[in-house]
Amino acid sequence: MNRILSSAHLLSRRAPVLLTDHIPLLHSLRTSIPFSSLPSSVGRVGTSTQFPDEYPGQIYAFNWCLNGDGVTPTKKSAFRIAKPLDLQVAGLKKPKSNPLVVTTSSQSSIPEAGSESLPFESFDSTSLRVKEYLSLSDHLYCPEGDVPKTRIGCRVISNSAALAPNLLAYLERAPRKEPPVSLPVTVYVYEGDVDNEFSGYAIEVVELDEGDGDIERTVGSVVVSAKNPDIATVVRGIELCAEGIKADEDERAAGGEESE
Repeated sequence: MNRILSSAHLLSRRAPVLLTDHIPLLHSLRTSIPFSSLPSSVGRVGTSTQFPDEYPGQIYAFNWCLNGDGVTPTKKSAFRIAKPLDLQVAGLKKPKSNPLVVTTSSQSSIPEAGSESLPFESFDSTSLRVKEYLSLSDHLYCPEGDVPKTRIGCRVISNSAALAPNLLAYLERAPRKEPPVSLPVTVYVYEGDVDNEFSGYAIEVVELDEGDGDIERTVGSVVVSAKNPDIATVVRGIELCAEGIKADEDERAAGGEESE
């Protein structure tokens, strides 16, 4: 079930998560960071004159992109993972299989927001809470690529060091965009002790101002929160989002041909 969001509604929905007052804003991070505070897997390479506080896991452009996705990496350790070498930089192990084929079925249980079993209000409140958990995580691992057999971009934002390498192996490698931008499918996976485990996905139509007027685009989001997140559940959510986006694109294309 899709819902259309106006530009104003979209901004309020996907704005950076507002946490407690003690959380510093990214643009105020001007103090030097001692080498001892860096993750043990990384070190400074060279010297930057424009952004002297940048290092692997603390890249301003990517942090701002994550803010647009609703997650603020407060611990200054968010790794953008687009290729196997990025796993090494993040201190993660390579997956045992690459590419990784994840078997799911149409009966896999992950409800859609707006359905009888998952009202939009429940999805939105849980999504916000998961984004807060991720914002406060010590490290964030963010595999990105295309959904297999499509050209639909997908980014995963997770604190799971075990799940991230396998999700990178599942996604097809795609050209790395600079500066980084939000992608059509965004996946939020929190690994940890939670009161109630959760999984769900949402497909929404957003209006983007691309100069010649507002243009409709369909986007999807997947939210999973569990002590041990199941990769099959995550992948099934990604598949369902891609199917919804593709169906809307085909419908718009058919409508455009008929109007001609």
